[in-house]
Amino acid sequence: MMGIAVGGGDLLSEKAGMMRESLQKSQGITDNVVTILGSFDHRLSALETAMRPTQIRTHSIRKAHENIDKTLKAAEVVLAHFDQYRQAEAKILKGPHEDLENYLEAIDKLRSNIEFFGSKKGFKSSDGIVGHANNLLAKAISKLEDEFKQLLSSYSKPVEPERLFDCLPNSMRPSSGSPGHEGDPSSKVPSNHHSEPHNNNDDAVVYTPPALIPPRFLPLLHDLAQQMVEAGHRQQLLKIYRDARSNVLEESLQKLGVEKLNKDDVQKLQWEILEAKIGNWIHFMRIAVKLLFAGERKVCDQIFEGFDSLSEQCFADVTTNSVSMLLSFGEAIAKSKRSPEKLFVLLDMYEIMQELHSEIETLFKGKACSDIREAANGLTKRLAQTAQETFGDFEEAVEKDATKTAVTDGTVHPLTSYVINYVKFLFDYRSTLKQLFQEFEDGNDSSQLASVTMRIMQALQTNLEGKSKQYKDQALTHLFLMNNIHYIVRSVRRSEAKDLLGDDWVQRHRRIVQQYANQYKRNAWAKILQCLSIQGLTSSGGGSGTAGGDGGTGSSSGASRALVKDRFKTFNIMFEELHQKQSQWTVPDTELRESLRLAVAEVLLPAYRSFVKRFGPLVESGKNPQKYIKYTAEDLDRMLGEFFEGKNMSETKR
Repeated sequence: MMGIAVGGGDLLSEKAGMMRESLQKSQGITDNVVTILGSFDHRLSALETAMRPTQIRTHSIRKAHENIDKTLKAAEVVLAHFDQYRQAEAKILKGPHEDLENYLEAIDKLRSNIEFFGSKKGFKSSDGIVGHANNLLAKAISKLEDEFKQLLSSYSKPVEPERLFDCLPNSMRPSSGSPGHEGDPSSKVPSNHHSEPHNNNDDAVVYTPPALIPPRFLPLLHDLAQQMVEAGHRQQLLKIYRDARSNVLEESLQKLGVEKLNKDDVQKLQWEILEAKIGNWIHFMRIAVKLLFAGERKVCDQIFEGFDSLSEQCFADVTTNSVSMLLSFGEAIAKSKRSPEKLFVLLDMYEIMQELHSEIETLFKGKACSDIREAANGLTKRLAQTAQETFGDFEEAVEKDATKTAVTDGTVHPLTSYVINYVKFLFDYRSTLKQLFQEFEDGNDSSQLASVTMRIMQALQTNLEGKSKQYKDQALTHLFLMNNIHYIVRSVRRSEAKDLLGDDWVQRHRRIVQQYANQYKRNAWAKILQCLSIQGLTSSGGGSGTAGGDGGTGSSSGASRALVKDRFKTFNIMFEELHQKQSQWTVPDTELRESLRLAVAEVLLPAYRSFVKRFGPLVESGKNPQKYIKYTAEDLDRMLGEFFEGKNMSETKR
């Protein structure tokens, strides 16, 4: 056992010795490596120091290459713009006629080039490429102006009246005749103008403005206008548009029949011709505003889209003369000598201006059109003022009317029928009068109209009372007043005036009619009825000249035969005179005529029957009784049926 242990220890010692030797070798190697590495570090440091200048040169070379690349790229951009310039120049020199779209595109590229070169320090705007480009652009815009002018002029033609009429609602198209002719149906009966459907059925009335320039050219004209505006040629553009379009609008109106008349021209025209011209003018105003000016506004808005102030200025310049031509006629009428018959045409004209007011305000919007708006509003106010003054003139004229028109038969005087028709027409204009009264006075329009109507009626009655004094026969005086006041009352009852004047007014004037009828009866029949009274027939003495009586009621006891004969004779003469005279008088209203005859018969016939019954026997017992008792009550009744028929002298002779 001991031997084994000693052998194992030696082996272990041997291995340990070997390990020690190996470690010592490794340490030696490590020291050698460290020494070598230290040597490398020293060499690398020296190398780095030696290579530093080379690295700096390499970096500079790389930077130089980068700068060269940038310069080349910048040069390429410049060359590309030079190329664009040459291309644009070639297209511009060819002119816009062959290919206008490419021409406009070339101008855009040219502007881009000018902007590009102008921003480069190496290019001055006064010379070189920039100067050439600016000169080329000026030439290009000049050619564009010519193209815009040529294109606009080519498609600016006066609009024929028939084309305008086709744009009107069916109900307003003239059925026949020339639009500007005095005989045109559309120009007659001014009272019809105020009842156009615009008052109630706006949705049903459609106005379709005509295309004054073919729509397919408007985008192109817009592009041309835009180029001119961008080139600073607004004034040139404005002048070209005005020159091309202004005359065309004026010629369109002239073809329609519009005339530029002043106050003196109007004053020389006969009323019938003037009335027809006013009717035409109302029609023309509607066509001009709703069709022509509306169409022109559409053209302006499309060509100058994006340039609102320019659009408004162009529209104002183009329409000024046409509007002036139209309004001058209205001004001439408003300023001409006032007369009653002009009131309704003034109301018609005022009405159309009111109807078109909102459209005029919309079409002629903006500062540029302010003068036109003011002119239209000024005419509206002047028409209203003149109409208002004509009311006053008419009231005064009615009261002071001194016409000596002979109304020998006591019928309705022409003045009465004229005034009543006048008042009826006034009520056809109630909505227009409401606006007119509001121009000048506060308060309810109905009360204003009622007040005006009552004053006119009172003025008429005052005048009629004066005219009635021309009659020498008081009976005819009262018959005349009865007829005229009855006509007034009947007309009022059958019109809208009744609601405005009221039942009290109607009843009061009916009583006046009855009063005049009663006064007529007293004046016409009092004397003849006196013939049929017993007063003055009785005497105190008897004898052969008296008839024997029965002593009872109705007896002729005490009556003188001679006096009775004289009474019958006087009655016959008076009745025949009344018949002859009053058969020529007239009561035009059938109901009033029959009523008056009946009122006379109810007084005359019973008195006559009573007289004949009481005193007839005295005459019948003598010679020729038929000489005195010529008529039966039935004869008188039949003859009364001929009264107030307005017969001439030959017809009244029996």
